[in-house]
Amino acid sequence: MAWFALLVAGVLEVLWAYTMKQSHGFSNLKYSAVTLVAMAASFGLLAYAMRSLPLGTAYTIWTGIGAVGSFIVGVLVLGEALSAMRMTAAVLIVAGLVLMKISSS
Repeated sequence: MAWFALLVAGVLEVLWAYTMKQSHGFSNLKYSAVTLVAMAASFGLLAYAMRSLPLGTAYTIWTGIGAVGSFIVGVLVLGEALSAMRMTAAVLIVAGLVLMKISSS
């Protein structure tokens, strides 16, 4: 259950990062509200997952899902640049996440 909570927390991190961008510095009330709710839920689920997962593993997986997910949303939804260097960086982050998961088993 902790791994599922951590996965959802990571997805919510992507959501709040995207809605924070869309809030334009918290000037758009609708996106600002979604950002704050998603942040609270993401942190809450991360805290729940940390009850049974090691700190380093949980935090690394959470931030990695957020980083790679936000990168993907940026490219696919916001039209941000996709270069070989950025793609390599994302692949390296995913490789680190896989190694972190394997090492915590």
